[in-house]
Amino acid sequence: MNIEECIKIKSFTDHYHRATVNILYTNNWLTKILEQRASRCHITLQQYNVLRILRGQYPNSASNSLIKDRMVSSTPDISRLVDRIVLKGLISRQQNVQDKRAVDLKITEKGLQLLESLEQDMMLSNLLGQSLTEEEALTLSHLLDKLRGVPEPQ
Repeated sequence: MNIEECIKIKSFTDHYHRATVNILYTNNWLTKILEQRASRCHITLQQYNVLRILRGQYPNSASNSLIKDRMVSSTPDISRLVDRIVLKGLISRQQNVQDKRAVDLKITEKGLQLLESLEQDMMLSNLLGQSLTEEEALTLSHLLDKLRGVPEPQ
């Protein structure tokens, strides 16, 4: 179904307008799917993002500010988000030895296992593979990078 049919509109002002609406609509569509898949493991999409960031740092710890800087979607209160994940036993929190005001966050074994069980679903390979070839997916990624002003890889 094309974007005009999805949002019940006859036409757009121009192709840029159509592309803008299509990007926003598709972002919301994909986000909804990812949220549903994450919720099967009783976590939110933002919690999943934090776990992936911490796994990337593993076995080292990370600070709240490092997590906030690397989040795919920004969140105003990283501390509360982290608190909820700590309560689930998916990450641990300790006071930083050098800076008593800072905390060190580390993914737990339980968090690593949860990520491993959820990883395949969250990559959306099955969904994207139904509609796009690998070459088309690569082209789409390059176009999105270009839109954000990132030069093409050499």
